[in-house]
Amino acid sequence: MTDTLHQPDSETPEAAAPRADETFTFDAEPGSDAADPSPTATTREWMNQLQSMIDNVATHAAPAVRDIAAKAAELAALAGEKAGPIARRAADATAEAGTKLAERGRVVAADLRREAAAAREATNGASESTGEAEAASATEDEREPAGTGA
Repeated sequence: MTDTLHQPDSETPEAAAPRADETFTFDAEPGSDAADPSPTATTREWMNQLQSMIDNVATHAAPAVRDIAAKAAELAALAGEKAGPIARRAADATAEAGTKLAERGRVVAADLRREAAAAREATNGASESTGEAEAASATEDEREPAGTGA
């Protein structure tokens, strides 16, 4: 794919060089005389006008911004006043729930400790009785004739 817009019309070196697009310049308008200000003077004038407009907007907007800030502060204070009692109730409910949870945790822990102690006692007692039962079964096996399967 070739670009036909920038291809030279002839093969001369001057024609082969790309031409600069001079349609957008900061020069004075065509046909103006030397009495017109230079491009930098015009740019400075525009910048000064722009700065003046910005300063003007800032001057006129400052009271409105102060009013908005004051209203925002009032709303924040009102929200704080309204949220205070709700936060206190939430804190009280949390304290009550925490107390109930702690009590229940203590009861569960005590139950688990009791069960563990009972299991240890049962295991110790069972191991002693298991030893006696094994000795008794060994003597029964000796008494029973082989092959009866009773």
